[in-house]
Amino acid sequence: MSKGFKIISFILLLTITLSIIITGCQKKEELRKIRLVEVTHSLFYTPQYVAIGLGFFEEEGLEIELIDGKGADKVMAALLSKDADIGFMGPEASIYVYNEGKEDYAINFAQLTQRDGSFLVAREPDPNFTWDKLKGKEVLGGRKGGVPYMTLEYVVKKHGLTPGVDVNLRTDVQFDVLAGAFVGGEGDYVTLFEPVASSLEKEGKGYVVASIGVEGGYIPYTCYSALKSTIEKEPEMIQSFTNALYKGMLWVQNHSTEEVAEVVKPFFPDVEDDVLISLINRYKNQDSWKPDPIISEEGLNHLMDIMEMAGELTERPEYDNIVITKFAEEAIKNVKLD
Repeated sequence: MSKGFKIISFILLLTITLSIIITGCQKKEELRKIRLVEVTHSLFYTPQYVAIGLGFFEEEGLEIELIDGKGADKVMAALLSKDADIGFMGPEASIYVYNEGKEDYAINFAQLTQRDGSFLVAREPDPNFTWDKLKGKEVLGGRKGGVPYMTLEYVVKKHGLTPGVDVNLRTDVQFDVLAGAFVGGEGDYVTLFEPVASSLEKEGKGYVVASIGVEGGYIPYTCYSALKSTIEKEPEMIQSFTNALYKGMLWVQNHSTEEVAEVVKPFFPDVEDDVLISLINRYKNQDSWKPDPIISEEGLNHLMDIMEMAGELTERPEYDNIVITKFAEEAIKNVKLD
């Protein structure tokens, strides 16, 4: 091989390599980065992590920066300050903001969960738990005005107990430190999401005795929302996001728990495989995940019933003012898994 041919070959190889690198960089730069702030980091949101883990958002031209908001109030604050592009939380937050009269309020465009995702945790195992056992006890219930607390209050009342009279439902402990406060000796019971509840069980510091979700019924528990201005300016981004999310929802519906656990494992590296599978099964079996992302008017009304019962809602916003369904409807019509 001549020296000249070697030089030409080297230049050709270098050109191809640089072309691949540049193309890759350009492709990466083309992705629209989305700051997604979630209310908490929980296996309750498994389809979301599946959509991220399997690259469904990248397929739609989006790159997700996932941020743990540690409570719906903090998620909404991030959304209103534009530190978040999309907020993932209970729609009660958008109801409060709308009723405050804000011009650029949050609108809910997709739903993921349809039940409360928390569990009642006791200090000792109680396979024969009944709700009357809460009489005279203290329960760490989370933030007043938040859906977890209001659903707990609804369930307690449904079982004939009066908060503040028969049972003390505490609202003075922040959502993200409920487990720590309970382990530290506060309260007789606490409401926790997974995998935190099962982590306490494994450590022998708490035991799941009841599902708030099963008792609370179907509600639009956690939804995706964006500011009205964002939806108006970037409808293509909202549609792409909804498409990717729906792909994740469909994938979970059509694959085994073991397959799902394998995909979400990187999001929960400290949870052992058998526990991971057990928890995903727990949420699956209680029908936690909505089969499609449409937020129904019936579901929203049930949520507002609960809010009114809790004394947190004096005026109901119109469904069409805080919910938009066209993105979910379009996703259902067009999204197909390979």
